[in-house]
Amino acid sequence: MSVDNICKYLSEQYPESFANWVLDRATTDAEILKSELSVEPIRADFVALLRPQERILHLEFQVEAISNPPLSLRMLDYCVRLYRQYNRPVDQFVIFLKRTGSTAAYADRLITDSITYHYRVIRLWEQDPAPLLANPALLPLATLAQSDSPDALLRQVASRLDMIEEQEKKRDISACVEVLAGLRFEIETIRRFLREDMMKESVIYQEILARGKREEALSLTLRLLTRRIGEVAPELQAQIQNLTTAQLEELGVALLDFNNVADLTAWLQNQFA
Repeated sequence: MSVDNICKYLSEQYPESFANWVLDRATTDAEILKSELSVEPIRADFVALLRPQERILHLEFQVEAISNPPLSLRMLDYCVRLYRQYNRPVDQFVIFLKRTGSTAAYADRLITDSITYHYRVIRLWEQDPAPLLANPALLPLATLAQSDSPDALLRQVASRLDMIEEQEKKRDISACVEVLAGLRFEIETIRRFLREDMMKESVIYQEILARGKREEALSLTLRLLTRRIGEVAPELQAQIQNLTTAQLEELGVALLDFNNVADLTAWLQNQFA
C-alpha cells in the first residue's frame, strides 16, 4: 500500500489535526480544496482552506529526498498556482517521513538570480512524539518520531490505539499505523504490538489499496502514451485523469494501436459520449 496514500487519507480525513500540528495554532475549520492545480496538471498531497485564518495550507509528504524536478522548484510551482487560483496567503510544509542524511531533506528554499522563495520542512525523526501521541489522527506519524527507544514508542502507539473507543475509527487508524510503521520497523516487530486482523477489517484499507492501484494505472498509461504518440496535451491529460481504473486499463490496451493524437482524442470522445 502506498505511504503517500496513507498520508493523503489521514490529512484529508483529519485536516484540523494536521493544521494545528504543523502551524501550532488553533484552526476551527479546514475546507479541503482541489489538490489538482491548473495549467499542466500536477497534484499536491494535501490542500485546505483554513478558517478563521483565511489561509491556504499545503502539505507534501516525502519518503525519499530525491525529486525530479527538484523539490524546491516543485514547491514554488505549487505556491504560485495555489495563490493564483485562490488569491490567499499560502503556508507550505514538506514532511519527510523516513530518516535520511540527504541534504535535500535539510533544504527549505529556492534561490536564483531573481527569486528567493522559502517553505518549511518537518523531519519526523526529529519531532517530539508527545503531540502526535495525544491526537489519534496523528498516531501513524508518531511511529516515525524522535525516540531513543523506537520499540517503546511503538508500544505507546499501540496503547493509544487501544484507547480509541469507536471501532471503525480504531480499525482505520490501525491500518495507517501499520503502513507508516513499516518505514522504520521490521514486520515482525510491528506484529508484536499491533493486531493484524484490525487492519484487514478496515474499510479504508481496501479503499486506499484501490486508490493506489488507480494512481499506478494512470501513471503507467500516461508514460506509455507519451512513448507511443508523443507529449499529451494538458486538456487530454485532464480527460484521462477522469477515467476509472477499468477505463485506464482499457486505454492501456487500446493505445497499442494508436498512431497519433487523433486516435487518442477519438478514443476519449467515445468514452465520454
